Amino acid sequence: MKFQRVFGTLPKTQASAPGRVNLLGEHTDYNEGFVIPTAIPQRATVQIGLSNDHKHHFYSAEFDELINFSDDDTIPQTFVSYICGCIGLVEKEGYKVPPLNLYITSNVPIGVGLSSSAALEIATLRGLRTLLNLPLDDVRLAQIAQLAEIRYVGFNCGILDQMAASLGDTNSMLFIDTRSLNRRKLRFPKNTEILVLDSDETHKPAGSLYNQRRVECEAAAQMLGVKALRDIEDSQAVEVLPQPLRKRARYIVTENNRVIEAFKPLPAKVFGQLMNDSHTSLRDDYELSVPSVDTLVEILQETPGVFGARLTGGGFGGACVALIESEKASSIATEAIARYQSAGYTGRVLVPPAIAF
Repeated sequence: MKFQRVFGTLPKTQASAPGRVNLLGEHTDYNEGFVIPTAIPQRATVQIGLSNDHKHHFYSAEFDELINFSDDDTIPQTFVSYICGCIGLVEKEGYKVPPLNLYITSNVPIGVGLSSSAALEIATLRGLRTLLNLPLDDVRLAQIAQLAEIRYVGFNCGILDQMAASLGDTNSMLFIDTRSLNRRKLRFPKNTEILVLDSDETHKPAGSLYNQRRVECEAAAQMLGVKALRDIEDSQAVEVLPQPLRKRARYIVTENNRVIEAFKPLPAKVFGQLMNDSHTSLRDDYELSVPSVDTLVEILQETPGVFGARLTGGGFGGACVALIESEKASSIATEAIARYQSAGYTGRVLVPPAIAF
């Protein structure tokens, strides 16, 4: 066993959590709005055992890196910061975490907007819950994971990713009200499936304009006299704002309205048009896209069998998600990637993971 080869002991427990793709509701979560993600097949898995000394020992199979860490050490800004955040916040909940051996494997693509970090956080927290018999439900795990990313990684994220990793599945969409955390599973439109393609332009929201967008939204809400932009329903109400706040608020208000519309059972073409409209506003109002992503989205939208497509994730690169006809993923992906390459870019299929070229 690989765990035993690294640590010399056997694990006590194992847990995993999925990545996610967001169909509608990008950046609305930190505006206390509405989102519709779904889990993807790829997962992060952790095996956890007890350390024989006073230190934690964390090993990442993907990075082939072993980091030994004690409570007195400075937390390195690597994959360890996510784990230490989860451990630290569990202890602040009042539960003692002993020194651990922790072995990580993950096939959630990194740096493309599919929440590899949230998958790692939730997998770690699930493992700790089992190991220590913690009375923490799935929503509380998501809340702890979000705080870990904010306080230990410095990424001022909403709760979308962690809720999707903790409560989502691959067979349904998950409607979430990020203010109340009320949620409901929704069926995909009939005879559809999800295709996710990588633009091959790595997104780095924590080091980009992501946090700036949040500040702009908070400023817009303050000027409009509301707690959050979620409280504005009429997009015309934002037209009194100065630029760029007007455009930022316009996107959030119209995106929330699109998610609410998608809460109803919709034909695939109607749901797909909501996705198309979402991308247009993300590109023009939220200014979150880049030329390579716009090119890939446009190609997908023009490909037969595709109902709608948009960027997904934090933006500034990363993946695109498309709602497509069932059992056509291979042919659609082949055509879209060929056209994308002809435009001078490279790309790859992320979901479903079984397609090969």
